[in-house]
Formats: sequence, structure tokens, C-alpha cells
Amino acid sequence: MGSQGGQGDDPTADPARVRDQLDRILSSVEFQAPDRSRRFLAYIVAETLAGRETNLKAYAIAQAVFGRDASFDAQNDPVVRIEAGRIRRALERYYLVVGRDDPIQITIPKGRYVPSFIVRQPAISPENRPEPKDNRRHMLAAQQKPSSYRDLLLPIGVPLVLGLVAILSLIRPLEGLFGSSTPAVATVSSKGDALKAEILVEPLVGTGRENGDVDIAKGLTDEVIAQLTKINSVIVKAAGPQTQIVASSRPQLLLQGSLGTEGSRLHVQIRLVDRADGTVIWTGAYDRTFEGRSILDVQEEIARQIADAISSRQ
Repeated sequence: MGSQGGQGDDPTADPARVRDQLDRILSSVEFQAPDRSRRFLAYIVAETLAGRETNLKAYAIAQAVFGRDASFDAQNDPVVRIEAGRIRRALERYYLVVGRDDPIQITIPKGRYVPSFIVRQPAISPENRPEPKDNRRHMLAAQQKPSSYRDLLLPIGVPLVLGLVAILSLIRPLEGLFGSSTPAVATVSSKGDALKAEILVEPLVGTGRENGDVDIAKGLTDEVIAQLTKINSVIVKAAGPQTQIVASSRPQLLLQGSLGTEGSRLHVQIRLVDRADGTVIWTGAYDRTFEGRSILDVQEEIARQIADAISSRQ
């Protein structure tokens, strides 16, 4: 790859392997991004592999991917920044959920639109680890090693231990008949996956009249999912058209909400619902302004506060 993909990339990430990884990501249901985000990712990867990464600016991307004309102004139309943030979150979730063992990791560093391609070295399992060259010499030395007292006592010790186990197996039922003076100690299991609450995140609904409300709602949904996955006490699932509710012994919760914009202000309503009986467990309202801040920063702040509020209740 050389310099393709930005600094720090592995030179062995050849274009064919990167294209295979891109196809793997785009075909996965766990890569939760809309069609134009997928076109965005495919475009910047193709341009980078073709050696044209210097052209990956907001102006060129807006025209090639989003159909903007020559009057496009990135300051007044943040579509490229919003979609880049959405792709970053979708890639982060993909590699957390199903892409942990993928040979190549595709990322988009913040502050730029040139993707990075990181080659992952497969872990060597103990059974596949090559044997030392002098292994035969060690084996011969072990065969010639004189027998120790432990080696001599081993044939005697094994039958003795088995005999003690048999005796104890006969004594323990008698303790049940005559009682035991030793109180039983109850063991408390640690909180495992069986006790973790399962949160199904529904896509937030854009209720405002502004054209960008739907895109902001999608971006905030992705950011909320990314923040919730950092909480160890919950299992996070994203709701989709084919989502099925399966009976489970763990608590099952539903996170849903809506947002709307009015001028430079954003208003978000969130609620956490018990899926078993519809009880509203928690609600939150967030009002923010975009003045002097990017939409991505506002989305990240709200999503982090939502995750913190839910984490404090677990």
C-alpha cells in the first residue's frame, strides 16, 4: 500500500485484501449505516486505493457522493461531517460485534476523510505454535533423566488417593443422616451475562420540520448505541425491520425517543421502557444549541449523558 490509507498503515494491506474487507463490511447486517453512508465509505476507499487520497476533501465528496453542486459550502452544509461521524460509529460497532477477527480493520481517523487500513496479525494458538528446533534434544534428555522420588511414589500415590475418595464418598451420605456441625457456606456467583439487562435501541424519530432532523436522529441513534456498548452491565441490540423479541431470563428493556430542531436548537426526548409490561423506567430531556458547536459534538454529548444515566441505574 505504501502511503495509501494515511500514516501508520501496514504496507502488506494490498488493495485486493482491502476490497475484500470492504465487501465483507458492506454485506454485513451489523454494519448499520444508510445507503449514502455506504456509498461514502466505498468512494473514499476506492479513491484511496487508486492513489487519489489528496482529493478526499469535503467539497469533492459532497459532489461525488451527495450530488451537491459547485455552490456547496461545508460550513453551511455539514452533510459530509455528519456522514463521516456516522460511518466511524458504524465501523466501531461492526468491529466490536462481528469483526473482531477480520484480517483488516478499516477506520476513518477524526478530522480527515482518508481511511486507514490496519492489518491484524492472527493470534497463534498453543497447538499451532511451532516447536523449538532443539525439541528432539530436550525429549532425549528427558528420557535419559534419572527417576526421582516423585516418579517412584507416583504408582503408589494414585491408588491411595482413589481409595481416600471412595471412603469420603461413603462418609458424606452418613453426614446427611446424622447432621453436621459445620455450617454450610453459600456461594454468591458474580454478575454474569445471564444477569445483564438487554437494551433494544429503537431508531430515534425526527419530529421537527427541518430537513436535517431525520439525519440528526439517525446519527444520534448510532452514537447512543456506541456509548451504551461501553457499559459492561448491559447487552445492547439495535432494533431493525427483522428484530424479533425472544423470551429471556435477563431483564429486557427498550430505549426509544424523538428529537426535533428549531433554528439552532435541538430538543431530545428519551425514555427507557420495560418490555415485559410497558412500564416506563426512566425518561430524559435534552436541549442543546448548535451555535459555535458541530452537530457531531452535540450528538456525542447527549449520547454520553444518556449512557451515564442508564449506567447509574444498573
